[in-house]
Amino acid sequence: MHRIIYCNTATRLHIQNLKVCMKILRFIKVFVFVFLNAAGFAQVHKAPAYPLITHDPYFSIWSMSDTLNASPTKHWTGADQPMIGLIKVDGKTYRVMGKEGITYQDILPTSDEQTYSFNYLEREPAQGWQNTNYSDESWKRGNAPFSDNKSSAGTIWNSKELWVRRVFSVNKTHFNKLFLKLKHDDNIEVYLNGKEVYHYKGWTGKYQYIPLNSDVLKNGKNVLAIHIANTAGGSFLDAGIVNEKKIESNVNIIQARQKSLNMTATQTIYDFSCGPIDATLTFTSPLLLKDLDILSRPVSYITYSVKSNDGKTHNVQLYFGASTDIAVNTPVQKVVTKKYNSSGLNILKAGTIDQPVLQKKGDDLRIDWGYMYVAVPSSENATQYVSTSSQAVPSFWSGRGVGSVNKEKSLFLNTIINVGKVNSEGKEKYIMLGYDDVFSVQYFHQNLRPWWNRNGDQTIEKQLSIAAKDYKDVMQKCDNWNKKVYSDLVNAGGKTYADLCIIAYRQSIAAHKLLESPQGEILFLSKENFSNGSINTVDVTYPSSPLYLVYNPKLLEGMLNGIFYYSESGKWQHPFAAHDLGTYPIANGQTYGEGMPVEESGNMVILSAAIAKAEGNADYAKKHWKTLTTWVGYLMENGFDPGNQLCTDDFAGHLARNANLSVKAIEGIGAYGMLADMLGMKETAAEYTDSAKNMAKRWMVYDDEGDHYALTFNKNDSWSQKYNMVWDKVLELNLFPKEVREKEIKFYLTKQNKYGLPLDSRKTYTKSDWIMWTATMANDQKDFEALIDPLYRYVTETPTRVPLSDWHETTNGKQVGFQARSVVGGYYMKLLDWKMNK
Repeated sequence: MHRIIYCNTATRLHIQNLKVCMKILRFIKVFVFVFLNAAGFAQVHKAPAYPLITHDPYFSIWSMSDTLNASPTKHWTGADQPMIGLIKVDGKTYRVMGKEGITYQDILPTSDEQTYSFNYLEREPAQGWQNTNYSDESWKRGNAPFSDNKSSAGTIWNSKELWVRRVFSVNKTHFNKLFLKLKHDDNIEVYLNGKEVYHYKGWTGKYQYIPLNSDVLKNGKNVLAIHIANTAGGSFLDAGIVNEKKIESNVNIIQARQKSLNMTATQTIYDFSCGPIDATLTFTSPLLLKDLDILSRPVSYITYSVKSNDGKTHNVQLYFGASTDIAVNTPVQKVVTKKYNSSGLNILKAGTIDQPVLQKKGDDLRIDWGYMYVAVPSSENATQYVSTSSQAVPSFWSGRGVGSVNKEKSLFLNTIINVGKVNSEGKEKYIMLGYDDVFSVQYFHQNLRPWWNRNGDQTIEKQLSIAAKDYKDVMQKCDNWNKKVYSDLVNAGGKTYADLCIIAYRQSIAAHKLLESPQGEILFLSKENFSNGSINTVDVTYPSSPLYLVYNPKLLEGMLNGIFYYSESGKWQHPFAAHDLGTYPIANGQTYGEGMPVEESGNMVILSAAIAKAEGNADYAKKHWKTLTTWVGYLMENGFDPGNQLCTDDFAGHLARNANLSVKAIEGIGAYGMLADMLGMKETAAEYTDSAKNMAKRWMVYDDEGDHYALTFNKNDSWSQKYNMVWDKVLELNLFPKEVREKEIKFYLTKQNKYGLPLDSRKTYTKSDWIMWTATMANDQKDFEALIDPLYRYVTETPTRVPLSDWHETTNGKQVGFQARSVVGGYYMKLLDWKMNK
């Protein structure tokens, strides 16, 4: 018997020693990987799009191709905002960045470029009305655009249907590429010289460019004829014809060979071969979450590093050009430019002539007020000038100057730095690109300045000067931060996880604007990019939160403060939290069509608890205790078995008895109990914690489908990701037995497609932020990796080249909708769990 005990004990000791050894090996593996990373070996090579200049929803420029010099740089919305980089080596010019954007020549201008009129009828005309020989002398005449909106209409249009004719002449028929330029609401038929060239059922929110055959126009008289029907809602019509200008290929420009690409948290770095010179272009947007002064400074650095690769010395010049389209909503808007010196800098400045400050709101918009700035230290003796877009590149390679131009559309701000002799030791030069939006957001009818100028005592010139003076210090801070973030991520979830999160980092931050409220509180307001343009949407804050909880919970407070103020000021008079504060950049109150009462109330309570755990105290929740109590009361009454309503996944439609939404309510009630306990309210804590635990027990009965839990309490052999349950683990609420999460994870692993786990059983599309939350529920690293590996495949293989879309199809990896949204901050949920509970 003693011998048996001895053998068993020895076996147990042997097994324990093996486990210890395995842990040590895993530690060594991670240590070695992180050490190599610190030495510069971490490489994030592939993304759907690459952030170059990223500060806020308006100042956000990306490369949409894997090679920097293969396509024009663009705003996150897809509008061209060209930046061009060239390097001249011993008289030969190499392109390292960008392409010229598409520009159009008006054949028949639309009303955004020139006032014009249509002949029109509001009753059906005689047959043949679309032909060139039809007489429309008896028709009415009115200026375009036709619309029911009195503030924008040239002619008010309130009837059901409209027939219009526009007679025009052309004296040539040889064009590069003809397009019908059209914006309409709703159904439309378009004819040119009696021939139908386009028809569409529906409406467009912006001008569309529809290709036309080159023979559609003729010398002399032509007729554009349109029939449009307003089927519902607003009405609009504006139409013209444009010719895409041909971009002449230039034999004098050599395409530099891109050797590598690397992304870090704050930088995108490209290596090129320019003949005998190796060049590195580094785009640095110093989004350092712990330093709000640097974070809010709207200045990015473009750094050129050049060195000889053949042991010889070479003459080198650098060129950087930025289109004034960066400062307009549409390229038809004219700009005014200025060249000047200030605080040791040479500066080029550009902005629209009209300066319509905070006059537009909506989704697919660019800023058209404030001014862009290209600055370089005066010590560089750089050459700066303004040109047309077509003159920009030729002016550099030819060495010939161009005439001064300061008022036009689509101009170029050009900077040339003569580096001089370059050998194998190399040289480094930088240029700064900045934007002063003057007033950023209207907050309950008060225009707010950006955080960096919240007191109105700063100028952009001062900020550019500070950025130049601190260049080396900022670069070092960014390098240290990049290493820290990547090391944290690898330790929390491994290399694949780390790469995914790095791709998300700048995108999430740059979908916000940092401000100070009139009450002196921090505001960090998101724009709901390509979903509906809402500002400070609570169910966008909710998935975004992990990144900010990890690195600066004060920024998450800035995402909640406006919603608390909205309720506590009496402006929002409902017993549940609001959905949003308006439509970006106007935050005067909710504009979303309906509430999400359980969704948003649960979000606000849970996030308040998460802030408390991150900060180590419940002081923030204490400030808003009365409001939180009201919201949790709503959850107690309405949250367990939700009625037919929307949740954050509103694109999937209304859903009654939503099991995942019920989980959110339960976690919200439990989170309130946690907060009460932290505030010393023991009886209240016990009451709400017990209620939440009892609800969790009932939930398990209501939703059980055997090997998994259902989409709704109606069951019907359905399923869904229960991503809201991740807070049970992260906040250590322990309302549900861990076996519930384990059963769900086991089931999910049987439902994956090539590009990820579907959101639920209704469709095959998914939300990648929720996959990350679901994966974090796994206790086993292998299960976690099994859930995120298909997501990594999506991010690196998707054919949709836009800033990361969080809503994609799991069968083919294509974007379904949404892009450049802040919610990818949710990728950091695994890191949050690791930080809070390691």
